[in-house]
Amino acid sequence: MNEHPERTERTERVRVTSPRTGRSRQRPRPTPASEMEAQSELGEIYLRTLLRAQLRLGLGVLLALALTVGALPLLFVLVPWLTRAQLLGMPVSWGLLAFGCYPVLVLLAWRYVRLAERNERAFARVVERS
Repeated sequence: MNEHPERTERTERVRVTSPRTGRSRQRPRPTPASEMEAQSELGEIYLRTLLRAQLRLGLGVLLALALTVGALPLLFVLVPWLTRAQLLGMPVSWGLLAFGCYPVLVLLAWRYVRLAERNERAFARVVERS
């Protein structure tokens, strides 16, 4: 019943192993993303860093807004002819308030969004890199 009559002797099985089998397995190095998911102390530090950068940016834009648009009433007090002078039948001070503020607001908003996205991209690079 033996299909191969010439093979009468049995060969021993050989077990092949890696030379690194004896070493203990190393735990994978934690990444910033895994630290944040685990809500560990290090993950909290990563998030606080992002929040602090965004807060610093927001305060900077708020300061720029206060120095430009917020300083207009002070300008009107220090330079009273702006409230008396007329341009197209309207006081110059009203013109500055009506038409001068909006370009500044749009510019500050555009700058804020651009820098906030840059902060988020830098944070994402740190999280994805590790």
